[in-house]
Amino acid sequence: MILIYIKQLNPRISYVFKHIFTRILQVEIAFTSEIEKFISHTGYKISYGKQPLGNELFFQSQGLLFQQGIESIDINVKEWEETHCFFQVSDKSCLPFDIFAAAFYLLSRYEEYLPHVKDELGRYPYTESLGHKYNFLNTPVVDVWSYKLKRALQEHFDDFKFKPVQSTTHFLINAEEPFAYDQKGFFRSVVGLANDVFELKFKAIIKRAKVLLGLERDPFDTFKWLVTSSKNKNFKLTVFFQIGEALSFNTSINTSRLHFKALIKYVSDYCEIGLLVSKNARFNAEILKSEKRRLEAITNRKAASTQFSQLVVGLPEAYRNLVAFEVENDFTMVYQKVPGFRAGTCTPFLFYDLDFEIKSPLIIMPVAFTSMGFDKTSPKDTITKISELQKQVAAVNGTFLGLFSNKNFNAAVNNKLWKSVFTDNESL
Repeated sequence: MILIYIKQLNPRISYVFKHIFTRILQVEIAFTSEIEKFISHTGYKISYGKQPLGNELFFQSQGLLFQQGIESIDINVKEWEETHCFFQVSDKSCLPFDIFAAAFYLLSRYEEYLPHVKDELGRYPYTESLGHKYNFLNTPVVDVWSYKLKRALQEHFDDFKFKPVQSTTHFLINAEEPFAYDQKGFFRSVVGLANDVFELKFKAIIKRAKVLLGLERDPFDTFKWLVTSSKNKNFKLTVFFQIGEALSFNTSINTSRLHFKALIKYVSDYCEIGLLVSKNARFNAEILKSEKRRLEAITNRKAASTQFSQLVVGLPEAYRNLVAFEVENDFTMVYQKVPGFRAGTCTPFLFYDLDFEIKSPLIIMPVAFTSMGFDKTSPKDTITKISELQKQVAAVNGTFLGLFSNKNFNAAVNNKLWKSVFTDNESL
């Protein structure tokens, strides 16, 4: 256990110190604001503030963690060793920057609360992020900084024992459109067929007919392959199904059909099922509540995990609704178009509500890449980039999360790339 002196403990300090020490480094910590208690403590101890108390291991504060509310901040990002850092402090500090304030800025998504122009779907654009602007988006800098902190602690406390930590892999499947032709209902099937005829898509007409006649498996129904391929693998699998209204007429299906419910039940026997929150439920608590209950009625299990449709998450309202309905994990923290660590970490972290200055129980799962983010990348470069991301995560014993679509494993397209990534991730 490490005792930490803080002149005045507050939610921001407690939140970020516990993420770095407890979640990343697996080190127990305790806080004190009593100078006498700190000085008399004979065990491991450090201090955080404007000035050191004595000769203890000292980390200087930049000031962000002692503030409240949100305001524009001038940030000077500099290269440091093989990474980047910001919120520089004086030579009195063990590290040349305030690691805790910098980590809090990224984890709380402080920059997403500041004024910015959203993209066409209402998302925070990656081009606005500090990570993109200063070229550290592909590095889990909070974890890298934490391991540099670990090195400083080892140098100062040469007999301190750290617990062993292992990297884990967690793959996600967005099943927003589980079927291309099947389970669409009579009217949608007729409209789809008419569109194919009008656009002279003869292959699609034949494919649709074979699927509807039961002669061929629906091309988007890749779930049996996913379940079989994930057995005895070293990764966890979560599949997200949408119960609410679809984004378009062409992609919608009748979610009340027994076949759709049977599919969800089948997949739930082998892996975790998550709720893909519909567009209408993003900011409507009653619709979200209904969708969650409907999924739970199908699986007879609590819907503990969510992901927002189109990866649109409006901070902080969307997350507050998840907290209200006791959702445990959300998997929307990623940029759809580019790989990287949106919150600067590869370790699951708690949602901090900057408006109310409180730590919530909702765990945010930082996804490193989406398959859609590589649409304009060659297969060779895709493998290289995913491998680099995986190595970055392994170096800091984090959680490597990747998001696919069930359509990525469609037998009718050139899917060797994503099947290889999914089944052979250890050899990337």
